[in-house]
Amino acid sequence: MIDWARVAELRDEVGEDDFDEVVDLFMQEVEETLAPYRKNSACDDPSTILHSMKGSAWNLGFTAMSGLCEELENDDLPDTMNMDPIIKSFDQSAKAFFAELSNQSWAA
Repeated sequence: MIDWARVAELRDEVGEDDFDEVVDLFMQEVEETLAPYRKNSACDDPSTILHSMKGSAWNLGFTAMSGLCEELENDDLPDTMNMDPIIKSFDQSAKAFFAELSNQSWAA
């Protein structure tokens, strides 16, 4: 679900001091993007949202979410799509990420 090697690579790229800020910005951006779909799961023009979230999720090591976005993006998308699978994947990935983050070797 989480590619910890990618997370470590990102942490090395941005530096220890900026890593938390990058994580916070990612979480805030995805939460803001998904907020309307938590109330009404229908998404018009899903390809733009899927493409954006795919890259952001991959960058932070959320491989399950990124893979799902890519899979859906590569499908013949309808004009309106149910975002529940993306929301569920994000919620599960975020939970796993924060549950394990403090156990990473650099966090010790």
